[in-house]
Amino acid sequence: MTRTDPAPYRALGLTEEEFEAIEHRLGREPTHTELAMFSVMWSEHCSYKSSRVHLRNLPTDGPEILVGPGEGAGVIEVAPGIAVAWKIESHNHPSFVEPFNGAATGIGGIVRDILSMGARPIALLDPLRFGPLDDARTRYIVEEVVHGISAYGNSIGVPTVGGEAVFEECYAENPLVNVACLGVIEDRLMHGRAEGPGNAGVLFGSSTGRDGIGGASVLASAEFDETSLEKRPSVQVGDPFSEKLLIEASLELVRRGLVVGFQDLGAGGISCPASEMTSKAGTGMKVWLDRIHLREADMEPFEVMISESQERMLAVVEPDDVEAVLDVCAKWGLEARVVSEVTKSGRLEVLKGDELIADVPAEALAEEGPVYERRFERPSWIDELQVATSGDDPPEDLAGAFLSVLRSPNVSSKRWIWEQYDHMLFLGTVQGPGADAAVIRLPKGDVAVALTTDGNGRYCYLDPYEGARLAVAEAARNVACTGARPVAITNCLNFGNPEKSDVMWQFVEAVRGIGDACSALGTPVTGGNVSFYNETKGRAIYPTPIIGMLGILERPSASVGLGFRSEGDVIMTAGATSPDDLGGSEYAKVVNGVVAGKPPGLDLDAERALIGFLQEGAASGLLHSAHDPSLGGLVIAIAESGLASDLGFELEASFDHRILFSESPSRAVVTCAPEREVELEGLAERHGVPLARTGLVGGDRFDFGSFSVAKTEATDVFENALPERLAASMSL
Repeated sequence: MTRTDPAPYRALGLTEEEFEAIEHRLGREPTHTELAMFSVMWSEHCSYKSSRVHLRNLPTDGPEILVGPGEGAGVIEVAPGIAVAWKIESHNHPSFVEPFNGAATGIGGIVRDILSMGARPIALLDPLRFGPLDDARTRYIVEEVVHGISAYGNSIGVPTVGGEAVFEECYAENPLVNVACLGVIEDRLMHGRAEGPGNAGVLFGSSTGRDGIGGASVLASAEFDETSLEKRPSVQVGDPFSEKLLIEASLELVRRGLVVGFQDLGAGGISCPASEMTSKAGTGMKVWLDRIHLREADMEPFEVMISESQERMLAVVEPDDVEAVLDVCAKWGLEARVVSEVTKSGRLEVLKGDELIADVPAEALAEEGPVYERRFERPSWIDELQVATSGDDPPEDLAGAFLSVLRSPNVSSKRWIWEQYDHMLFLGTVQGPGADAAVIRLPKGDVAVALTTDGNGRYCYLDPYEGARLAVAEAARNVACTGARPVAITNCLNFGNPEKSDVMWQFVEAVRGIGDACSALGTPVTGGNVSFYNETKGRAIYPTPIIGMLGILERPSASVGLGFRSEGDVIMTAGATSPDDLGGSEYAKVVNGVVAGKPPGLDLDAERALIGFLQEGAASGLLHSAHDPSLGGLVIAIAESGLASDLGFELEASFDHRILFSESPSRAVVTCAPEREVELEGLAERHGVPLARTGLVGGDRFDFGSFSVAKTEATDVFENALPERLAASMSL
């Protein structure tokens, strides 16, 4: 069947086949409002239509997991009676089109996901990816994204305690703004279910406007091109002060037992919670558009239903509690109105006055979106890439090579970024930005969690399966370096256009790698996000799965930092270093200008052994410091430990550049007091972890044996490289 006018559905991001499926499901042609609702709920962003078939294979069960994928956030029991909510999301496309608001509303959205579980948000992490800093627009995007995150997070009182900032050419026109949030369940665990026919739906928070219309279907579910910057109306505008009020009002409603369940209004607008909450509960809902408080009086029904205006929640409330709910919202200065009613019909009915604007099965919107088994095929170019040399010849100036890698924006200090964030709110931050993992003491009990985000897109570009396994392993290792036990992940999977077989192959391989690594390390997946179509003018980003790892630290006082502690301490390398692990390394890229070869090989048994060694070493007080030598290799890890404490060191042997810059996994640079060296060696032997004495802490130089630089010179390079690059003209 060929249609002469495809605009009504294609303009909303639907294909002709999808339009025909909607007609078949309804038994008639959809109204414009219904079509708009389907367009957002069946979008790639909301329905996971290209990824769902593969995500089903991920491990999601574990002894600490209370809630897995499918709710606003995963929930993990970290101690008896103490549970946390943990989730990561992306706001990539909006942050390219409108960096400040895109990043700010990314914070707002993930915070409300945590809030919907009945949890108080207490910590944020922001893994970011940008293009090279020699480009003026990239510098503008960096400044605005960081400003958006800091302005929103600081205003709502949720500290940003960690994250990453990576700079690669492939992200120049597709920055990645991923945001993870941790919350603590204060009173009772909530679920996004519209139980109880006759119950009221109370919409509370900010008013509904035209900002964000089409964000999920048009902006986040399609490639970018020359017209992308014209999509600013599809980017939401955030109000952090309303969000703070929303947080406190929501938590009071939960504390007083006044809500049956609730869900935030993000991607898809009110269409999303109205259909998802009823579909989960097997109920229906009537929505009265005339009751919704609008920012603009002349809004069309379809605009109201799919507006992504921020700082809004839909709560299901028993009739006898409605007045109390309205009173709580009024107390916090929030507009609240009864806009819907739960029914037995199984349908989502939208009315304006007496006119029925939309009448669709809730399941059709929330559960019956198309599921595509996209064609995937290993691209021929990856074989050529893997056999190409990664530039293994020794540098003429080893000290110069070290300083070049230390100066690279991926390695050098991100202090310029994280000093704009308030990371000490609630006084629960034991370790914050700059650490291998943030360590947060929870307000209940003497327990802490360690949080990190990791994902090396360069490795995944060379081998998406191995790169994804390495991302899980590195995240687990970073958490273990603090002394914590890794227990669960949330993931944000950032890829190009899934309609292209090579991109889909990258995705399938990455998901397979995550699943295998999580199964081996005992860290199930609690949920996450898939962000496709990170592609501009046919050029895709590196496949970039970001792993948010959560670990449990039973004694916050036992946490271990990356900085050297005392002069005279013994520096030791735990784990084996292979001189062949330079493929995709920072050394190969910075010194030789090459991204080629195979990424480092991972032995998950060795990784598990190292994690056990690090946990026991921290718990017993043997370890004075521990640091993961990943990006940049041993030479950078040892330097970072010295820089973190302003202590020099001297290595006891000369090492080849292949050993110094190798990025072999399953290793840690650790220190201990000299009198406990033998004890630490015994611990390593019991865990089957190779342990080699490497040097001593002390002095005013970074002496690597093969070369030496002044501590002051290394400090200057490390701390000033990023600010100097960003100080270039910001004019566009």
